[in-house]
Amino acid sequence: MPPADEVFGLINRWLGRKQGEGKGAAPQGSTGPRIGRYSGAWATLRKRLQSDPGLRVIDAGATSPTNINYLTSLGHSVYMADLVHDAWKGDWQKGTDEDGNAIFDVDGFLESTLSFAGKKFDIVLLWTTLDYLPEPLVNPVVTRLYDSMNERGSVMAFFHTKTQGEQTAHSRFHVTSTDEIEVQGGEPFSIQRAFTNRSIERLFTGWSGHRQFLARDALSEVIMTR
Repeated sequence: MPPADEVFGLINRWLGRKQGEGKGAAPQGSTGPRIGRYSGAWATLRKRLQSDPGLRVIDAGATSPTNINYLTSLGHSVYMADLVHDAWKGDWQKGTDEDGNAIFDVDGFLESTLSFAGKKFDIVLLWTTLDYLPEPLVNPVVTRLYDSMNERGSVMAFFHTKTQGEQTAHSRFHVTSTDEIEVQGGEPFSIQRAFTNRSIERLFTGWSGHRQFLARDALSEVIMTR
């Protein structure tokens, strides 16, 4: 397996060749090679998925048949919600305020993407979603996930530690039956922010648990417990 920085470098170079250096939207289907990356958070979460059948899972990324097939083979149900794509490609921005900040239809976005008719979930694969969402949607999405999860439910999230460089290319993620995930080029959305450990804790204030996993690249891995 190549070093993690080479993983994101390869993805970024592939996107540049295929998409004119990241300008314009890519299809939601496969966009390039998949490259394996060890994930301590996935290794931990996978043990629960293998031992507790019948869980409800939210996969907050581009639709991945690999993820659906793997999770359903373990007896779980899967809800797909491509939050970053829907946030930027939907008609949710309703203007700007007096300081020039974007105004979003937050309630409309949440009802369109994270409305579950009373269903509660046990696992959320959030990936790097919070790094790419428009600012007005970040806290409301976390709050909606909290309200939509069963007690002791888990959110697996990845956070970039910086906002510049090849490693910040927007990617999609595929689970495997091992301790690796597969990283693949995604739609060319720009990173909006980098979270520190303290800002992650503030964002998830009120959640009962916070476990962080060491990573050797530009991603921090966290599992938050409801």
